[in-house]
Amino acid sequence: QVQLVESGGGLVQPGGSLRLSCVTSGISMDYYAIGWFRLAPGKDPEEVICITRTSDIFNYLVSVKGRFTISRDNAKNTVYLQMNSLKPEDTAVYYCAAPTPPVQAMCRSPTTFEYRGQGTQVTVSS
Repeated sequence: QVQLVESGGGLVQPGGSLRLSCVTSGISMDYYAIGWFRLAPGKDPEEVICITRTSDIFNYLVSVKGRFTISRDNAKNTVYLQMNSLKPEDTAVYYCAAPTPPVQAMCRSPTTFEYRGQGTQVTVSS
């Protein structure tokens, strides 16, 4: 059974930082791309950033470029989302997801990311 479990969310003041973790099981994570998405109230889900099997990185939101970074530790089956200089508009549920075969190694259409975690709440507020 494939599982992705996020952690690291919470309440942070504007300008603060958080590091989210996504721990995977049931897949050989070193063969998979992992993406981070977010869902804010009243908005459509957004794909934030993705890292391929070979650690190529794709940033999808102009609003987070230069503030958010993604990294992976295959030995720990974990992908991280480092979020700096957080803004109130970053408030959302953040979840990680993995594509299903045969495109599991690549960052492609969000519709290919069928393995998804439950998400972790990030609230940016003073």
